[in-house]
Amino acid sequence: MSLHTSNDFLYLSDETLGALGLAPSDVADAIETALHAKASGHLHVTPKSALMPGGGRYMMSTLAVGEEGLTVLKTVTVSPDNPERDLPSINGAILVLDAETGLLRAVMGANWITAHRTAALSAVAARRLADPASRTIAFVGCGVQARSHLAAFKDMFPLKRVIAFGRGAANRDAFCDEARAQGFDAVAADSAETALREADIVVTSVTLDYEIKPFLNAAWLKPNAFAAITDLCIPWIDQSLDHFGTVVVDDLEQERQAPKPMLDASAIAGDLTDLVSDRIPPRVPDRPAAFAFRGIALGDYAAATLALHRAETTGAGQRIAPE
Repeated sequence: MSLHTSNDFLYLSDETLGALGLAPSDVADAIETALHAKASGHLHVTPKSALMPGGGRYMMSTLAVGEEGLTVLKTVTVSPDNPERDLPSINGAILVLDAETGLLRAVMGANWITAHRTAALSAVAARRLADPASRTIAFVGCGVQARSHLAAFKDMFPLKRVIAFGRGAANRDAFCDEARAQGFDAVAADSAETALREADIVVTSVTLDYEIKPFLNAAWLKPNAFAAITDLCIPWIDQSLDHFGTVVVDDLEQERQAPKPMLDASAIAGDLTDLVSDRIPPRVPDRPAAFAFRGIALGDYAAATLALHRAETTGAGQRIAPE
């Protein structure tokens, strides 16, 4: 990208980002490119920082600098009380700065990026770890991540059936209705066990709350199943995680530095960079595989950079020129 030397910047709301026409595969491809850039030393990232100040709130930030000449900083708050305020549970902002001059280049909403980069990260793992013939996908948690993962996976696999399990019946039923409108046979499961036992692919995205009693057992999964775990493994029974034959995390260094690990370090085969660089052995046969997600700066960087390129090319967004 060209050097940014003026004080004007581009504002891209979540609605504008959603209207850019970026396909889930576009975001996944951008993430794969970023993973190779990181492996070769051309993309620099810091571990995600996170705080849980109370009241069920979860606050995090990510930072990355790449050779495209951009610095991307994201900050997000997960607020479990927001639905009662008629607000999304997740809100935040992304700042894109010129990596050379330090001047602000763009401000973006964080909700669209967060939803779709998470699903795209799962898609990168699923490309290598999920059964290509997968036909049934189950969701434990039926919110934003369920929707973004269904959008990402429906073009990757010959999916026909959607199974939904969630504690909020209204949200679960609305998700099933949306899936049916897309041509899926969508059903609500009467238990988490039923959902896991029938699925080829499982996506878990429960609320990030360590007070939740674990209720998911990996032993319920089919031998060829793949699980995309976007909720820090909070709902999974710790002892059951040994049933996974291959477990990949988003960033191994970040996981090692985390004060509360998602799972035992000895169970982790490597991270996404290792996976796309072919540094992980093939998945263990006749054992389920998993991708466990904490959240990485690389995903935000890749998605935000892709969105900025598309917006500048198409003229989308609002140009802000401070006086």
